Amino acid sequence: MRRLRNVKIVATLGPASNDYATIRALFEAGADVFRLNMSHGSHDDIRARHQTLRQIEADTGTPVCILADLQGPKLRVGTFANGSEELVERARFRLDLDPAPGTAERVNLPHPEIFAALEPGSSLLVNDGKIRLEVAECGPDFANCIVTVGGTISNRKGVNVPDVVLPLAALSDKDRRDLEFVCNLGVDWLALSFVQRPEDVEEARSLARGRAAILSKIEKPAAVKAFDAILAVSDGIMVARGDLGVELPVQAVPPIQKRLVRGARAAAKPVIVATQMLESMIDSPMPTRAEVSDVATAIYEGADAVMLSAESAAGSYPIEAVTTMNNTAISVESDPVYRDIIEASRTARRTSVADAIVAAAREIAENTPIKAICCFTQTGTTVSLVARERPRVPIVALTPLVETARRLSLTWGTHCVVTEPQERFKGAVICAARTALADGFAREHEQIAVVAGVPFNVRGTTNILRVAPCDERLIYSGDPE
Repeated sequence: MRRLRNVKIVATLGPASNDYATIRALFEAGADVFRLNMSHGSHDDIRARHQTLRQIEADTGTPVCILADLQGPKLRVGTFANGSEELVERARFRLDLDPAPGTAERVNLPHPEIFAALEPGSSLLVNDGKIRLEVAECGPDFANCIVTVGGTISNRKGVNVPDVVLPLAALSDKDRRDLEFVCNLGVDWLALSFVQRPEDVEEARSLARGRAAILSKIEKPAAVKAFDAILAVSDGIMVARGDLGVELPVQAVPPIQKRLVRGARAAAKPVIVATQMLESMIDSPMPTRAEVSDVATAIYEGADAVMLSAESAAGSYPIEAVTTMNNTAISVESDPVYRDIIEASRTARRTSVADAIVAAAREIAENTPIKAICCFTQTGTTVSLVARERPRVPIVALTPLVETARRLSLTWGTHCVVTEPQERFKGAVICAARTALADGFAREHEQIAVVAGVPFNVRGTTNILRVAPCDERLIYSGDPE
């Protein structure tokens, strides 16, 4: 199924999108990648959704990308004797390891790792930052705090600690079980929560053992500071603006988003912009104009994908939300200013033969009537390098590996096709021309650019570029040799 846009749409599945008909409708409305949120639903629920997606893939003949989002460690206060208490500004409030029910003066925080990292002056944010505490005194089992922003605190509300790197692994015991489960199912990407350092990513990679690509969620100040190192060991990035907006001043998030998107693009790694993109569509069939502008901004920045969370998982209008995103993307990408911005933000990297080949393919497509850039790839590297160039024509990713085709479905501008293995370049050119004609990228006698590596089926050998006509005499001439 050919999309009329380059940016990809990620749709989260949940109670509102839990059956074949709805998920198929989301796919047909424009969803390219489906997110399985491991924070919600049992393994049986996740398995059923995975099976439904693979059935849709079989029925449509189009690779479907599945992203499993690991929950990460959840830091929460304990319970209160009265269920909740009102904290008043400038009052004192204690967090400790005592499991007794909480009062207006104290509550249990069953995370000694937090106390080990705190210092006087550190901030603690409760309930998505609605309550703010400043540490006055602390020890290995307590923190005496001053309430700087008051409000109602209730049972098991979440706690954020923005000022320090916590001595916590990004993977909890639940995450490790979930990781093994979804890798055995056959998901394509793993989204890793609570990343603070590159070692967190490397642990997940060692556990995944190549069964899924690793996408790091940047949602903590520590991850922003260590972004370059985290990006270097990740296969992709998610800008998780919800938690970033809790732990950082909200006005700091937009420039961070721009920096992360540009950094990931320069590294030829896909980047998703996520959280609250069409939040009002949970309850309304129409978004706000500000939300549409937010989606458009991410597309103008050159993000590989934009994501729906509760809008498609639990909202009343999941299909309408995907349709809105799809239509917004088509409108933005048809704007001449979009091309101006994308091309002005291109980072020139010419450090290898592969870099030069893909840059040449893009320049040829800009200056001649090339209709598509067709890339043969085993691992997806060639396609990722072409996508980094953000060419004006579609990118057709041709691979004999369905796993590669699925993973590349997250990458900007790619149309993924599973082909027969190729041994020689002439056969690859014929295959590319047939695909371009069959999928509507070119017509008879129009030209395509073909990028590949010779010898075939060897990693990192992108070294050849050819401009070829979609000529029936070439395509149906028999033996490729």
